[in-house]
Amino acid sequence: MERMMGLVNLEHEHHLLNELAYFRNPASIPFGGRYRLIDFTLSNMVNSSIQEVAIFVRNKYRSLLDHIGTGENWELDRRNGGLFILPPDWNDPTDRSRGDLKFFHNNRDYFNRSNSKYVLISGSQFISNTDYKEALEQHIKEQADVTLITVREEELSNEHESNLRVECDYIHRVQALTNDKNNPEIFTGVYIINKDLLIELVDNCIAYHKDHFFHAAIMERLGDLRVFRFRQEGYHAFINSVESFYKHNMKLLQEDSYQQLFLNNHFVRTKISNNAPVKYGEKAEVVNTLVANGCKVNGCIEGSILFRGVQLHEGATVKNSIIMQRCTIGSGVHLENVILDKDVVVTTGQRIIGSKEKPYVVAKRQVI
Repeated sequence: MERMMGLVNLEHEHHLLNELAYFRNPASIPFGGRYRLIDFTLSNMVNSSIQEVAIFVRNKYRSLLDHIGTGENWELDRRNGGLFILPPDWNDPTDRSRGDLKFFHNNRDYFNRSNSKYVLISGSQFISNTDYKEALEQHIKEQADVTLITVREEELSNEHESNLRVECDYIHRVQALTNDKNNPEIFTGVYIINKDLLIELVDNCIAYHKDHFFHAAIMERLGDLRVFRFRQEGYHAFINSVESFYKHNMKLLQEDSYQQLFLNNHFVRTKISNNAPVKYGEKAEVVNTLVANGCKVNGCIEGSILFRGVQLHEGATVKNSIIMQRCTIGSGVHLENVILDKDVVVTTGQRIIGSKEKPYVVAKRQVI
């Protein structure tokens, strides 16, 4: 099989994740009780037999670096290939590139040294459990220059508004990329491109002072390139706002959704953390809730997600909420439709209630 290399481009990802992204890049936001958003992108690449992955990231990446480390949890700590965190510049006075073109231009060696013929490019806000080998097979069969991975949404909602829509002809060749809100064929932000063409297009974009590779090199040149779409089936989600983050975490409490995302295909890999099993006290009552290792529960929880190391004291009630790592919830506290980021302490007797449409969010390390 032909080889692909991976590229996670975080430069132009737009989001409305507010408090959740105050101190971290959105790619490292926790999800599903023990994962981070980038875990799904990296796992999909590794599960597609990709052995070399680069990440373009400019801001707020301390948490991201801490999470991915050397890449060992994704088997990317390799002597050849492996994981690369690539900076946007290296103080080259002759550099005229802008936007994400600056990453491509200043890290050209990453592409030149690889024997891979194709590049899979992705962001971090589309989560799924996918093997892209079938998409690569179609890409080669169609002799495509670019293959866009799409999904068809039966129910369109706010989380899809920022995504491009794909219009194709009868052989699935892409004719237009639009913002037509009524078109259910949505571009996931994931695409395959021939490596030599990628480098050629990067040079062309820089020559004409462009600052967005996908928009300038692919969207504006659909008539010149052979661009096809590959429609992906199966469970997926777009996480680009607080509302979509809350909605899709809560959806994992449905057995069918959890099964489709985590158990029907490959394993989703994440950073390994050794914690003691959950300790349930005599007063604990737990209904339809995901509880990660290291938690101590002595209150009532219903329809919620508890990340590792949460402490819930006697008399506390948590309903329809997401509680991230190492939060402490005191006695008599009532939380409903709330998101607590990491290391939040809610003192005795507090009462916080949001709504399912607009959950109440508390940023990291707050004491309430």
